Formats: sequence, C-alpha cells, structure tokens
Amino acid sequence: MNKRIVTAAITGAIHTPSMSPYLPITPDQIADEAVRAWEAGATVAHIHVRDPETGRPSPDVSLYREVAEKVKSRCDIILCITTGGGLGMTTQQRVAAVAQLKPELASLNFGSLNFALFHALEVYKEFKYPWEREYLAMTDDFIFPNTFKTMKEAAEIFYQNQTQPELEVYDLGMLNNVDFMLSRGHLRRPIYIQFVMGILGGMAATPENLVYMYKTAKDLFGEFNWSVCAAGKYQFNMCTMALILGGNVRVGLEDNLYLERGVRAKSNAEQVAKIIRIARELGLEPATPAEGREILGLKGLDNVLF
Repeated sequence: MNKRIVTAAITGAIHTPSMSPYLPITPDQIADEAVRAWEAGATVAHIHVRDPETGRPSPDVSLYREVAEKVKSRCDIILCITTGGGLGMTTQQRVAAVAQLKPELASLNFGSLNFALFHALEVYKEFKYPWEREYLAMTDDFIFPNTFKTMKEAAEIFYQNQTQPELEVYDLGMLNNVDFMLSRGHLRRPIYIQFVMGILGGMAATPENLVYMYKTAKDLFGEFNWSVCAAGKYQFNMCTMALILGGNVRVGLEDNLYLERGVRAKSNAEQVAKIIRIARELGLEPATPAEGREILGLKGLDNVLF
C-alpha cells in the first residue's frame, strides 16, 4: 500500500489569465498539460475548460470532448471531469459533460458555501480581459450552490453513466451530507472524498483541521479513499501531510500558481514532479493510471464516450 494517486488539476475556474502566463487556456494547451502531467507521473488529470478566445471558464461540452479525445489519443491518464464548473453556471451546465462523455471519474461538490475570490483584487490590479475583474468581484456576494436536491440529481446522473464521483468536501458539515446521502442510497460505496482546504468560505488549511476531518470521516465511513488539495501556498505542506496520513494528493495550476515562494510554476508537470519527489522521500510511489483505476474501482477507458 505504498502507492498514492497523484492528481493534476490542470486549469480550474479560480485563476484568471492575467494571474499567470502559464495557465492553459485552449483545448490544445489543456490537453498538452494533461499529457505532460502524465509523463511526470500523475495518475489523474482534473479537467475544466475555458473559452479559447478569452480564457473564461466555460460549460461547453464540445470543448470537454475535444480535450478528452486529444488526451486519450496520447496517454492512459484517468480524466476527472469537473461538475464544479465555473462560478455562476447552472447545475444542468455543470453535469452535462458527465451525461454526454461518461467519464470514469468526475468531481461532485458536496455542499454549498461562500466561495470567495474577491480578495484577489487586493493583489491583482491589471487584467487582460474585462470579465476577469467582474468575475472575481462578484464573489463578494456569491454562494456556490450544492443543495441536497441538486446533489441527488447529479449523483443519479453519475451512476447512470457508471462515473465514479470524487466528493469535494470543503468543511466538516459536508461529511454529514455524505453520511446522509450514503444512508439513503443516493451514494454508493466505495466512496472517494477529496478534502479541499484553504478556500475563503471553507475550512482553513491547517494540520489540525486535516487530522480532524480525516478522523471524522474515518469514524463515519470506516474504509474509504481520500485525497487532499489546498489553495496557494498551502498546497505542498498539506499534500505532504496527506501522504504521511495515508491519503492521496492533488496539485496543479487550478490550486496554486507557484512551485515555491516567488517562483511561478511553468507547468502542472513541475508540481507533479515536486510532490512525487516528496512522496519518494517518504518511501511512497505514485500510482500508475492502471493502479489508480484498481484503487478507485473505475470502469476503464473502454467504457467512456470520448
């Protein structure tokens, strides 16, 4: 059990193009970054897409299909399609790619929260595109909605398409949501939880919080698969702690634009290589995509629609 799943979150919907020249925008750039992450040792690529003209997060399923087909033609990395989407997207827009592409794995956010990015305006003053400032500013009065009704509807779509949900948990109460939905049959075992730390509106990225979250989940669910991702400067510290505790990890430009203090990451692959170096210092190895599929019980690349 010295294998760990390493996920690369390729572009996300948090950072805007003006924040880094290395943030992938077009389908070709996103696909290339996913393949580079695989070459560096990643097990999973977590996929958002963007309008190739403006870099704005997009729900366009044709863009997801283009990225997925290009990645699949070049490597066997597991693709985890987002249903978090971008800020302000409808539930129908967020789950459309699962229904149409039937991926092996997709994210499923498991509770509502104040998902705040407006404080980035204290740091970033100049923007390439008009939408960037507006997008960040609107989060001062924004709730990221994931109600029981929409979670049930989304989970049903996941299971209809044999897509394993990766449950995104931003705070302690969301574990109660998982427990409730599991007890009512809306979720099925095995479950895979990702603790998302350091988002303003969610739990702070501290060692104490991670231990508490993990222990609470362990008490509720017994055996389960889990991973950690953390925003910004907390990324590598919290991921290292997850490795020590027996968990899996997520790095990537969605969560953090830097490789170390003051040094921008030029690619997702650089962050993947760094967390794998740390893992190997701890006597751990990255799981191959084939091993990741076995660990998570995924249906395999032959059963997707891309």
